[in-house]
Amino acid sequence: MLISVLFAVLGVATSNFVFKSGTAGMGIIILTMLQLQKTKMSKDVWMLVAAFLFSIIGDWFLSNMNGDGMLFVKGIALFFMAHIGYLAYALLNGKIQWALTAMVLVGYLAFFFVLLYPTFTDMVLMMASLIYLLISCFSLGTSVGMKMNGMAKWSYVFGIIMILFSDTIISFKEFMDYHTFDVLITPTYYLAHICIIFSVIKRFENQEMPQSVIS
Repeated sequence: MLISVLFAVLGVATSNFVFKSGTAGMGIIILTMLQLQKTKMSKDVWMLVAAFLFSIIGDWFLSNMNGDGMLFVKGIALFFMAHIGYLAYALLNGKIQWALTAMVLVGYLAFFFVLLYPTFTDMVLMMASLIYLLISCFSLGTSVGMKMNGMAKWSYVFGIIMILFSDTIISFKEFMDYHTFDVLITPTYYLAHICIIFSVIKRFENQEMPQSVIS
């Protein structure tokens, strides 16, 4: 976890892609190590490993797009796949909270059609952004419905919130040319990865606790 935090700091401070992908990369390593310690691996955790992998590839596209709209669309598609992983993990550990999801959807759809939609000139980019917005809202609603205790649940929920928050700032930057909050994009994104990793660590600790008490 300390290495993840170090990568997050270096990712904010530099433009080196190794550091920028460091928190997701460490997530893959840590989650795989946790899995290998178990006699029976949890298939849901592999969903998060896949999500981190898609995030790294998506980061590469966005870091190298240099104004190329199609690379931006491809990046969005890869982050969409990452959200599928986050959503699948949460669904395998609970169920979607429909009321909260509906509230978040209403707010973000209003944000999209009132503020963002008028700025689009590329219909492919518009549709990609809309679909990504939808999966992001469903990821949040599903995370809140997870059946976990304490920090294992709420650090994961906070991680998804941070991804949504970071993406919202990106939309201001890319579509509205509004840059006041740009400085928060990468710190919140890296914090999201760290919170998700921490959530899984706490979950594994909670699963092992009864055995420790018995022994």
